[in-house]
Amino acid sequence: MNLEVFVLGTGGMMPLPHRFLTSVLVRRDGDLLLFDCGEGTQVALRSLNLRWKKISSIFISHTHADHVTGLPGILMLSSQVDRDEPLYIYGPPKIKDYIESSKKVLEMYINYPIIVKEIEDPTVASTIVTNENYSITTIPLDHTKPCVGYVLQEHNRPGEFFPKKAIELGVPVGPLFSRLQKGEDITLEDGRVVTPSDVMGPPRKGRKFGFITDTKYHQEYSLFVKESDLLICEGMFTKEMEEDAAIKKHMSASQAAKIGKAAGVKKLGLIHYSPRYTNRELKLLQKEAAEIYAPSFLCRDGMEIHIPLLD
Repeated sequence: MNLEVFVLGTGGMMPLPHRFLTSVLVRRDGDLLLFDCGEGTQVALRSLNLRWKKISSIFISHTHADHVTGLPGILMLSSQVDRDEPLYIYGPPKIKDYIESSKKVLEMYINYPIIVKEIEDPTVASTIVTNENYSITTIPLDHTKPCVGYVLQEHNRPGEFFPKKAIELGVPVGPLFSRLQKGEDITLEDGRVVTPSDVMGPPRKGRKFGFITDTKYHQEYSLFVKESDLLICEGMFTKEMEEDAAIKKHMSASQAAKIGKAAGVKKLGLIHYSPRYTNRELKLLQKEAAEIYAPSFLCRDGMEIHIPLLD
């Protein structure tokens, strides 16, 4: 089961040459999930040769322009191909107004269902997606308008199956092996019951991905993203700008690192950089973050990150 993260854009406020606005695509096997959709998202998708036609859900953090200006293009682009599956869009209040007004003003031709699900109360955490493979939960953030982060948590996988143990217990090789691996008890011909715990190891923890951007620093965010395999987090400014960042309700790279360290994330990717920093100057953000938490790195446009299965 692949779990891959593609960084489509890393900029905040305004796009720059070679730095599109914030957008991240997560691919889990057949599911393509888009987190924020800043200007340049279409170009980035095509540059990475991703199958954008298969995007099933879009998760918007808030309705500031630098996080939604790529949406109209994505919606219209999806009408240029054969698509029967609905596109789900999640976000705080007013995301539906933005989509409906864009469709009306631009006179969009849309030939597939668009299902918008507004998050009724962005100030509390809520699970908005649950399926057989994973769940997605919102994180209440502190910005100048309603804003949320997101956590994708895979369900635990069954433990390792030990065929030798099954054979020793008298389980014949064949369909009964499969039933045990699916978590079913089985009854042998002699009446004995064999349970999955008899022939399998403990459940293996599912992978976890966190996405936080556009917020004032609060240490308690670490509780939501605890032990994430990858946290993509806003690191907009250097330490010297923290007072100004707090006023604007943004974070520094150092503050992002504090969250990552407290949460014990495996990797912390900084994103949503201020346009005041050139691409060469971004190393200052990475340096300050790494001084607090070593597994910190700079997200770059076009970056691909693989999250391996846990043992």
